[in-house]
Amino acid sequence: IPLLRRALAMSKRPLLLFASPWTAPAWMKSNGDVRGKGTLKGKAGDKYHKTWANYFIKFLDEYAKRNVTFWAVTAQNEPLAGLFTPPQAPTIAFTAAQQRDFIAHDLGPALARSPHRTRLLMLDDQRIHLPHWAKVVLGNATAARYVAGLAVHWYLDAIVPPAWSLEATHKLFPDHFLLYTEACTGFFMFR
Repeated sequence: IPLLRRALAMSKRPLLLFASPWTAPAWMKSNGDVRGKGTLKGKAGDKYHKTWANYFIKFLDEYAKRNVTFWAVTAQNEPLAGLFTPPQAPTIAFTAAQQRDFIAHDLGPALARSPHRTRLLMLDDQRIHLPHWAKVVLGNATAARYVAGLAVHWYLDAIVPPAWSLEATHKLFPDHFLLYTEACTGFFMFR
């Protein structure tokens, strides 16, 4: 928080912050551990999903008490990585359908009821999952009304041309913006 305050004070224009979760607490996960492969227990609309959605609101509440607000949150950082990550990485696995249902039944309504004007971003994973992921989530009218845009990572850009993923998604859902949220160099050891 002190670093965020310094950055906000130094900026000549307002900074738009977004947050992206890595994992829920171990007691909410199917594998009983914050690390490794695991999903939220149960299904959308149940106590685990509602409680996890409320964690988002508590997070926003606590930062707001310290005069830090977030422009957006993502529903999950790299939701499909939860199926493939090394055992020590903290994550939650979501399929597109699971993320859609979590947004429609739990996270979207929780954010809408909250005092925060924080936007909700979906996917927050590789663009190779587009446009399929967008079709599943934004193809549902209830989920779509809560989602402002799509968060996209660019580690695997060489695999799928932008026209097949970004352009195709934009044509299908022009009212939802696309935002690159994560990238780095040196991701592939052979490069």
